[in-house]
Amino acid sequence: MYEVSKQELSVILNSTHDGMLAVNAQGIVTIFNAAAEEITGLKAEDLIGKAVQEVIPNTRLHIILHTNQMEVNQQQKLGSTTIVTNRVPVRDEQGKVIGAVAIFRDIGEILTLAEEITNLKQMKTLLSAIINSTQDAISVVDENGMGIMINPAYTRLTGLTEGEVINRPATVDIVEGESTHYQVLRTQKPVRGVRLKVGPYKKEVMVNVAPIVVDGKLKGSVGVIHDLSEIRKLTEELETARRIIRQLEAKYSFDDIVGSSDEIMAATQQALRTAAISATVLLRGESGTGKELFAHAIHNASQRYRGKFIRVNCAALSESLLESELFGYEQGAFSGASKGGKVGLFEEANGGTIFLDEIGEVNPSIQAKLLRVIQEKEIIRVGGTKALPVDVRVIAATNANLEQKIKEGTFREDLYYRLNVVPIFIPPLRRRKSDIPGLAYFLISKFNQEYGRKVEGVQPQALEILAQYDWPGNIRELENILGRAIINMRYNEDIIMVYHLPALGNHPVLPKQELQAGAVSITAGEVYGGQTLEEMLDQVEKQILLNVLDQCGGNKTLAARKLNIAIRSLYYKLEKHGIK
Repeated sequence: MYEVSKQELSVILNSTHDGMLAVNAQGIVTIFNAAAEEITGLKAEDLIGKAVQEVIPNTRLHIILHTNQMEVNQQQKLGSTTIVTNRVPVRDEQGKVIGAVAIFRDIGEILTLAEEITNLKQMKTLLSAIINSTQDAISVVDENGMGIMINPAYTRLTGLTEGEVINRPATVDIVEGESTHYQVLRTQKPVRGVRLKVGPYKKEVMVNVAPIVVDGKLKGSVGVIHDLSEIRKLTEELETARRIIRQLEAKYSFDDIVGSSDEIMAATQQALRTAAISATVLLRGESGTGKELFAHAIHNASQRYRGKFIRVNCAALSESLLESELFGYEQGAFSGASKGGKVGLFEEANGGTIFLDEIGEVNPSIQAKLLRVIQEKEIIRVGGTKALPVDVRVIAATNANLEQKIKEGTFREDLYYRLNVVPIFIPPLRRRKSDIPGLAYFLISKFNQEYGRKVEGVQPQALEILAQYDWPGNIRELENILGRAIINMRYNEDIIMVYHLPALGNHPVLPKQELQAGAVSITAGEVYGGQTLEEMLDQVEKQILLNVLDQCGGNKTLAARKLNIAIRSLYYKLEKHGIK
């Protein structure tokens, strides 16, 4: 029989990670391995050959020699280190106790290991809970394409249980199509939108699969499976939602019309009087003046306010699509027509209001049908022959010169007179500039809610610039300009200054006026002379730095403290602006 030499035994004992302390029958230390030295900070040469109680006073190995009983998982303090130790008596072949041994480890290592195991278990539990709670069907395979995980949603979708999938090839669930798992494992690239049929019920699904790579090595792939019938259902619901959006109640009232100028007040009063009757209204005005806002307000102030308010942009739809949308169609009216036909927007708006925006862009053939609706209060669906009665108030809007279109033969004169029963002219912004401050504050309040800002107002000089501009885009352009100005502002700024405004066409430079921006004095000409926003901000920053350095006598540390920035940031800014 092979006997282990003393040298081999020493190598073995010093290779173990656990500390080991052994004594003979007299309690003399015979073994103290390298791990024990590392854990306790003691040296083997100082212990071996000495009584264990002398070198480790709180040891219990001498007690083990007397009791002959082992002690398991005992904590013991060794200086600043706490260990967990197992103490065991050593017997010879006749069962006589010839010594004792303690095998121990730093409790810190054990606690760390226990924490890691606990965290690992928690993460596994959490991951399992997440996968099992998601409504998406999930399938996971290993690097060989064998199933290792599915969730309840997968079972509900495919009809396959864990026993039928786990440790089985990735093709086990496929009825029609090729395995995307195998494709991903082969190419190590994700695939998306693959259509398959899976499970005993041949469910139509769409699959997205991605590789699982850990430390640069392929460990498998994960697939997310979507029920195509659910996708179709969601698509139909989305289409229904879009139709509902078109027929939502009007969301604006006359209280939302901002302005006190004579021009806007005259239009508002005329619209208010018109709301009380069901006459057809023609809103006229340039693009961006607020024609749709007036249409909403008229509907909400009318006796039809409980009915639907349907908006149609006549310029956004092709002739054929506009006709089928407005008047609907019968089954089989044209190729691709929905089974059972389709109800048109005039029918949907029955009892309410339909707003026809950009009416001047409607094709003459559809103009004839519109004339019939307004004149006869009935429609005929595309492909149909039966006239259907409708009770709809028509509000039309245009920025086109309809009179000129009549002369050119592109707009029917009879339709014009039917639409022009109550014409309301909405003035352009350049003719109601006294309303700009009120509009500006209204729009700022709106942007504060949208952007999460706290802008309080507009600098008088900036308002003057806004008032001198002619606004070809009207209120829509004012909204755009103020929105961009707020985006240009820093979060600690609460007043829109001249230098926040983007360039407004060929606006002339104002007379030189002093504008205060913190400690900096800048003229209107300097900040509104065709410079970009970045150039203007750089100019302001440079002037601030020069002023503060001058106040601090050139002391950069003091200047940085006064500016409340790091000294490194100050040096960067000085270098950026070429300030010595």
